Amino acid sequence: MFNSIRTWRTPDRLPAFVRGMFAYGSAEAATRSVRLGAILVIARQISPELLGTAALALSLFELVRVLANVGIGQRIIVATETELSAICNAALRLFWIVCAGVMVIQLAVAAIALIVFSQMEVAAMLAALSAVFLFMPAGLVQIFLAMREQRLAATARVAAVQNITDAALTVALVLIWPSAWAIVLPKLLSAPIWLIEARKTHAWKADDTVPRASIFEFANFGPAILGSELLAAARLHGDKLLIGAILGTEALGLYYFAFNAGLGITQSFVAACNLVLFPHFAKSHLDHIGKEFRQSFGLGLAVLLPVVLAQALLAPLYVPIIFGEGWTQAVPYVALLAAAALPLYAGAILGARHRALNEPFAETRLMAAATLAALTGLAAGAQYDLTAACIGFGSGLAIILVPAAGVQLLSSFRISPTTA
Repeated sequence: MFNSIRTWRTPDRLPAFVRGMFAYGSAEAATRSVRLGAILVIARQISPELLGTAALALSLFELVRVLANVGIGQRIIVATETELSAICNAALRLFWIVCAGVMVIQLAVAAIALIVFSQMEVAAMLAALSAVFLFMPAGLVQIFLAMREQRLAATARVAAVQNITDAALTVALVLIWPSAWAIVLPKLLSAPIWLIEARKTHAWKADDTVPRASIFEFANFGPAILGSELLAAARLHGDKLLIGAILGTEALGLYYFAFNAGLGITQSFVAACNLVLFPHFAKSHLDHIGKEFRQSFGLGLAVLLPVVLAQALLAPLYVPIIFGEGWTQAVPYVALLAAAALPLYAGAILGARHRALNEPFAETRLMAAATLAALTGLAAGAQYDLTAACIGFGSGLAIILVPAAGVQLLSSFRISPTTA
């Protein structure tokens, strides 16, 4: 079934980041039709209230899952050839320890949801999803080694296979069992598929003849990467918790639909930019990162901007036609959230640059400011209505991330990255 999924092959003469973006772009194209079908079925089979319940469980799951991103993989990417075996041996053990700890944390969150908030269904969903962490450690070293070698077509294929499996299972379950569980369970059911595909990306096995690297080898990246990832997760998933708390479950269902319809395509592109450009920048000579940053930023913006404009301007036409008249009320939210992709893109490419320059805490500070501004704007807007909340969210991101990107673009013309 999955052997037919391929990413486009691009000429070797093209820059590495272009080849990487083509790989992720073609993988995204392969999943888009299936994901669109899933959204169509969900919109026509699931009420906003049920969708809100699923959104609450999935948002909590994503917030907890980010605790597994403690910079272990990033350390593999920047490792030298002489230390790589020791780093990978240590990374495998650390991945198991971290994922086991995160699994326990999620079970604790499920208990809190049940005991404190009487959310029995959400608690059960979180408990079921905790099993995802049993599949992650055995494939993560291989994924990051493939990224280190800039074999991004391989990692893109893993993402495509998992996303297609997730969407296909969602469609099947929603048709058979229209419920919040039909949206949540595919995240767990697709985890074994992800592991099988991840282990195919690199023929790595632990080398017992090489001692494991010290945990202190990961200390520089760990706190900063975890901080940045926690802030990014708070920004991308904490908004849904705020909407649910302030405006209720039905409004959360509308917001969750609009978020996926408005940012579904572009958010995948934004995430791909960060994944592709970090190893690309890390392999570049310090004196060339400024030029690579400008070129990459311009190329990505040229691709993203027309898509964002089309999504925002055409939302009144395609939302009722594609998703049904019942979702017409979500049109302004789809348009407003689509525009939020632009500052998110700026933040993703800035984060890749900071990591490549071994400045992870600079990324953490930037993400802290952006998250605070976005969630403050959303919470303030939610005091009025959902439209104002969407405006506040996008404006908060733009106020911080767009000027920061402008400053870095201007400085890349004038000064060397080694002195930036």
